[in-house]
Amino acid sequence: MAAERALAMATCTAPVNIAVIKYWGKRDTDLILPINSSLSVTLHQDQLKTTTTAAASRDFTEDRLWLNGKEADVGHPRVQACLREVRRLARKRRGGGEDAAALSLSYKIHIASENNFPTAAGLASSAAGYACLVSALARLYGLEEELSEVARRGSGSACRSMFGGFVQWQRGERPDGTDSLALQVAPETHWPELRVLVLVVSGEKKPVGSTAGMQTSVETSPLLKHRAEVVVPERLAQMMQHIRDRDFEGFGQLAMRDSNQFHATCLDTFPPIFYLTDVSRHIIALAHRYNAHHGHTKVAYSFDAGPNAVIFALTDTVAEFVEVVRRSFPPATNGDQFVRGMPVGSAVLPPELVAAVLTEPVPGAVQYILHTKPGPGPQLVDDPSQHLLGPDGLPRSRA
Repeated sequence: MAAERALAMATCTAPVNIAVIKYWGKRDTDLILPINSSLSVTLHQDQLKTTTTAAASRDFTEDRLWLNGKEADVGHPRVQACLREVRRLARKRRGGGEDAAALSLSYKIHIASENNFPTAAGLASSAAGYACLVSALARLYGLEEELSEVARRGSGSACRSMFGGFVQWQRGERPDGTDSLALQVAPETHWPELRVLVLVVSGEKKPVGSTAGMQTSVETSPLLKHRAEVVVPERLAQMMQHIRDRDFEGFGQLAMRDSNQFHATCLDTFPPIFYLTDVSRHIIALAHRYNAHHGHTKVAYSFDAGPNAVIFALTDTVAEFVEVVRRSFPPATNGDQFVRGMPVGSAVLPPELVAAVLTEPVPGAVQYILHTKPGPGPQLVDDPSQHLLGPDGLPRSRA
């Protein structure tokens, strides 16, 4: 009976995703409907993830939310939109009646969420955060259906974090957004040699948030309009083919071009938005010199709305390029902590590569490198000791 369920709890983890065909601009800011479709790579949760615990109890007196250990505003419109949508789906699933065995929809909710990476620094924290929130709430209420539409209401790119591997967010045509969904293009196992290096330039909050930035772009950038209507549809089809064919040359070239065009639309915005920094531009130039030296595309950069670089490469390139980065941006103090995540082998750079690719080093400009790979979508955490909330429904102290 519902009366006996004094406290129900569910914990999930969800991944970050990096768009290789970028989303920038909404046609409906309330429903979060994009002006163009986008395509992303889901990153592995061993390196980057959000963990969220959702709990419901008849003893809770109000909805509450904690982010990274600090209480936050549970009344935030996007959090409320996700809560409202999940509860609506749960009610609909029960046919409007109250199932005696099911969790009461009138119970208040406590939510705790933690990232194992910097929040709001251009590392897609909102995507992982809202995908995780929706996954945990859905598990709490026993929902199994398509949830990317719900996650989209929290953060547009969150709908892509509802799947692993390679994911398309379809623009959709309907004004109510019911066809603006995420679909998996290929699973994370599809391209086993693909690797991702996140070059963390800054863990600081970005100067112009994505939500404000993209709407200014929609209102003022003619380039963005051309991009959404003409460029992206063609690029999306090309990128899906490159992924299916595991064609790194095509994939890498297109990822770089699309990243550059996205940042060009930011520059075309009025007043202009600058997400890339001098260090970002150093990394771009370094990647081009490295590829030119090898005579083909061995590394490909992509930058979201922030200065951190995401570098795609195949396994046989990782060790050498990490050494190139280490020599170009010598670590200031954390030499042993400079490369994190999956292990990276050592590499000796040939003298001709050093001469052609390396320029004057910029010490300390890259804080660290995170080595990861494509990974799965949201996961249920079965181990009760991993819940972020204790039996009293309050955050566990993580000493």
